[in-house]
Amino acid sequence: MPRMRRRPFLLLASLLVPTRAMSQPQGVGGFPTKPITLIVPFGPGGIADLTARSVGEAITRSLGQTVIVDNKPGAGGIVASQAVANATPDGHTLLLMSNATAVSASLYRKLPYDAVKSFAPVSMIGSFDLGIFVPASSRYKTLTELIDAAKATPGKLTLGTITAGSTQHLAAEFFKSRSATSMVHVPYKGTPAVLTALRSGEIDLAFEILGPVLPQLSGGGLRCLAVTGPQRAEGLSQVPTVQEVGVMGYDVASWNAIAAPAGTPAAVIERLNTVLREALETAALRDKLSKLGMRVRASTPAQLDSHLQAEIKRWAEVVRAAKIEPE
Repeated sequence: MPRMRRRPFLLLASLLVPTRAMSQPQGVGGFPTKPITLIVPFGPGGIADLTARSVGEAITRSLGQTVIVDNKPGAGGIVASQAVANATPDGHTLLLMSNATAVSASLYRKLPYDAVKSFAPVSMIGSFDLGIFVPASSRYKTLTELIDAAKATPGKLTLGTITAGSTQHLAAEFFKSRSATSMVHVPYKGTPAVLTALRSGEIDLAFEILGPVLPQLSGGGLRCLAVTGPQRAEGLSQVPTVQEVGVMGYDVASWNAIAAPAGTPAAVIERLNTVLREALETAALRDKLSKLGMRVRASTPAQLDSHLQAEIKRWAEVVRAAKIEPE
């Protein structure tokens, strides 16, 4: 009799085991099972691209699968973001998320994805300070002098940035709003054109991400009046923040993060987060990113989600204040 009772139990147990295994989320067990594609919303050679390649190399070493960087520039990051939003949610396609992800939510009337709901946040990578630059020959030696001049002669000073709607442009508009100044915005196609115009005296000042301009500072061609972040930049301890100069409430930084398509299994997100956080703690990767001007900062998925939503709200207010009509 004991044997008769036990056999149905063993049969039931044998049926339950495969059912439980089949219920495991796809991609958890052997992730990753193939190369990972990291899609970047910018062209090769820029800071975002270099960041992605540095991080990709570190992830490759940890996971044992190659990380392929796929550059898909254009349309404010929409092309790249849509590609990831529509990808299979198994962790093998990732997005290098940036400030553009938050900004585009206000610059376009309708996106082919939801900037928050279409993605599963993995982790922050870090942030980039911007700087306010003038030519070395400029008569403005401090940001206070420049603000005073802008207030004394509204609309006379010319301010250059890369394309309208970029982080640099919106950072400049936010500055004008917070400092109660009026300056004429002059857009350029790229950073080299902005710097050329600045050195030649074609424009009075420029807003640009700090990293690419550091060689110009060390060469003596330009001067940095202030940095836009919450604290002074490493290697530029003599340069104050905009808030230190007296423009209260001004704190702007560009940033990079990693996200996956919405619906990616939680265990895969956790695995990617752990690998990325461990990589960002290594001296080699931190040093490489610091040389690009990045302030390295990992996060939990929840922290990245909160950061993205806060950035979307903040930049929406800037876009409205700058009276930029959504496309």
